[in-house]
Amino acid sequence: MQFKFDVRRFDVYPKVHNDYTQRTLTGALISLVCCVAIMVLIISELSRYLAIDLVSTIYVDNPNAESRIPVIVTVELPKLKCEYVGLDIQDDMGRHEVGFVDNTEKTPIENGEGCLFHASFQINKVPGNFHISTHSARDHPDSPDFTHRIVEVRMGDNILTQNVPGSFNPLQNVQKSTDFGIESHDYLMKIVPTVYETRNGKNHVSYQYTYAYRTFIGRGSAALWFRYDLSPLTVKYVERGEPLFVFLTAICAVVGGVFTVAGIIDGLVFSGQELVKKKLQLGKQN
Repeated sequence: MQFKFDVRRFDVYPKVHNDYTQRTLTGALISLVCCVAIMVLIISELSRYLAIDLVSTIYVDNPNAESRIPVIVTVELPKLKCEYVGLDIQDDMGRHEVGFVDNTEKTPIENGEGCLFHASFQINKVPGNFHISTHSARDHPDSPDFTHRIVEVRMGDNILTQNVPGSFNPLQNVQKSTDFGIESHDYLMKIVPTVYETRNGKNHVSYQYTYAYRTFIGRGSAALWFRYDLSPLTVKYVERGEPLFVFLTAICAVVGGVFTVAGIIDGLVFSGQELVKKKLQLGKQN
């Protein structure tokens, strides 16, 4: 006797000919409900897969220790002409630049009586200050008025996500007016290094900060001061998401589970209907 191998023996999904199947209205309704339930659950699983959890840690570190901190400053000075405005930078490493001009823009406003000052520069990672003043001007105004509105003071990479608590530009739209003649405005800033790691592993280094404000008269000509100090602590935020294999496993579980439950319900309903029919037939015969 010759044994004939048939690979179809491994088919664990035996097929039933259409002649031996029966379709019912109840089965159709259960099938429609089943499809709707599968779609709703798949959308729910997809939303969970696309959602990002933000995990934060705090540790002592100095990210990018060899590099400087990029700073962007934009300030409106409605009562000080652009010809008087300049930027000075000082720090504890001995840096002292008066009238820093690289990457600076001065745009007249208020019919030329005011100035929109913008500067982009770098600072060392040591305590220091940068200030907008009239120190580098050829001609000094008699009573410089540093009434101002801060548009932006930002440091490091521009992290656009809204998930990070706190602010990278807390001085935005802060306004102060000069009430006592030659008056200086002083912002004391505590800078906290912040590392943001995206889901694909890319790091962005930025700097959050808090500030305190004071004003004083005298001690030289008026100016708009930003004094800063760095915290030794670094805050790191990491984007965490659900792995792809977990998402695929959940989809398989949803589809298989709903079909299985729907099949059980359909079988029970069909069996109940057949039982009722048989009882009715027996009753008619009697």
